[in-house]
Amino acid sequence: MTNLLKETTSVLAEHKKTLGDIEWIGSDDGYITLETFTKLADVEYDAGYGAAEVAQDLVIVGKDFYMTRGEYDGSEWWEYNSMDLFKKPDNELKVIKLVGGMWDSLKEIQQK
Repeated sequence: MTNLLKETTSVLAEHKKTLGDIEWIGSDDGYITLETFTKLADVEYDAGYGAAEVAQDLVIVGKDFYMTRGEYDGSEWWEYNSMDLFKKPDNELKVIKLVGGMWDSLKEIQQK
């Protein structure tokens, strides 16, 4: 059995985050407060194989990260996603074309 709140705080800690770094929790339909989440998440569930028990559309969003539910054959967990990929890089690219390869990166297309 897994405690959802402990699982959540553990995943956050792995990435040097705390519950205080969360901006909102919910789904496409709306949000719940952190207070409501911590109260309702202090529950045991079976994270093993079988059927997923935690709402699959539940998301946790922070300033520079978000967490979604991962699932495989009923086994479930939090997927931590950093927003670092979407931060603007420091350097401007010298790009002359966007198309011209097969499964190539932007850098590889420039070299063709």
